[in-house]
Amino acid sequence: MHNASTAPVPSGTPLSAAARDYCRRLLADVEHAAQPTAPVTTTTCDERWRQCGLDRLTGLPAQPVERCPLPLACYADGALAAFRELAATPLPYGGGGAELLTLRATLTALRARGSISPGGSCRLLRTRDGVIALNLAREGDWRLLDAWLLQSVPHNWNAIAERVTRCDSAVLVEQGRLLGLAVADAGTVDEQPAHWVERSQHGAPVRDGGRAPVVVDLSSLWAGPLCSRLLQWAGARVIKVESSTRVDGARNGSRAFFDFLNRDKEALQLDLACPAGREQLGALIDTADIVIEGSRPRALRQMGICAESLLPARPGLSWISITGHGRSEPQANWIAYGDDAGVAAGLSALLHRATGRWLVCGDAIADPLTGLHAAVAALYSWRAGGGHLVSLSLAQTVRHCIAFAGRGDAPCPA
Repeated sequence: MHNASTAPVPSGTPLSAAARDYCRRLLADVEHAAQPTAPVTTTTCDERWRQCGLDRLTGLPAQPVERCPLPLACYADGALAAFRELAATPLPYGGGGAELLTLRATLTALRARGSISPGGSCRLLRTRDGVIALNLAREGDWRLLDAWLLQSVPHNWNAIAERVTRCDSAVLVEQGRLLGLAVADAGTVDEQPAHWVERSQHGAPVRDGGRAPVVVDLSSLWAGPLCSRLLQWAGARVIKVESSTRVDGARNGSRAFFDFLNRDKEALQLDLACPAGREQLGALIDTADIVIEGSRPRALRQMGICAESLLPARPGLSWISITGHGRSEPQANWIAYGDDAGVAAGLSALLHRATGRWLVCGDAIADPLTGLHAAVAALYSWRAGGGHLVSLSLAQTVRHCIAFAGRGDAPCPA
């Protein structure tokens, strides 16, 4: 098991050259003037890939991918280092950012399964003209398959795989997204400049005066809870809010993983299906300095909660929106999880270039990677006085990493 020590680690923890370079980029993007204080080690990106266990989560069980096609482990280290610089205090976590990418797999003994995600819900499937990723993460997703494939099919992966070979990728992706399936084209890599965060000022800033922020975390699963966990390590008071009729899906998985992300947070369950529960949620948001949401924007809007409307009325509030593909239409309505979002960004296409095989990279890798980036953006917004709508997406975070590796990156807009 990788070390998840609670011994505080200073911001000067050694980094690889690639991690330090990436840390500098993120700090520049959030307009943090200071440079990283961590010394540079001779550790290579391939070594970090293997040290954190990404090789055991990518490839075939007997043929792991031992050379990283993209220095994601180093970039995760760099993102955590950027957060440490902003926090300006030792964190009670003894691992690197790379170890957070493989945390769930480490705790649950997941392994690489080739074109199947380590968790088993996402698969790469050959179509008539390419390859797609399909992630059936929810029980209800299986009930959508007949409508997606325009015929009744046995609800097993072999039948699905046989049927999609007779369909075009673009049609399957478009129809699947309209139905609410997590589906993505695996065949493209976008190496053009990509921004990892969009930040817009909607409300008046209010300086924090040195106190710790109150964080209301409305997210679930991995990316959002990791973001709030990092903020908690930096001293924030975190209140985890769940619907009493639809609790965090991570509760159904590894207890150790759920506890790592959520231990010591204040927990509150509200009946968001009724007016009283929504009123309680609104009152809670009024007390927050940072709100983290991890669902499609329409989910909260249907309850009368709209970030763009709340921010002008709540000076100093920072609203962190984590989506699968972004808040703009039509992407705002697309479902995504960590595995298929990584495929959508181009990770499987990069692996195909490097190995000649269609493979899933890591375990839901876009989730922890985005959680690390979201924590950097959230802490910066709080330090700057808030009033921001800060938007990140799983797919766009990975695209930024791909572009940065090819140095097709560009500074994020203010």
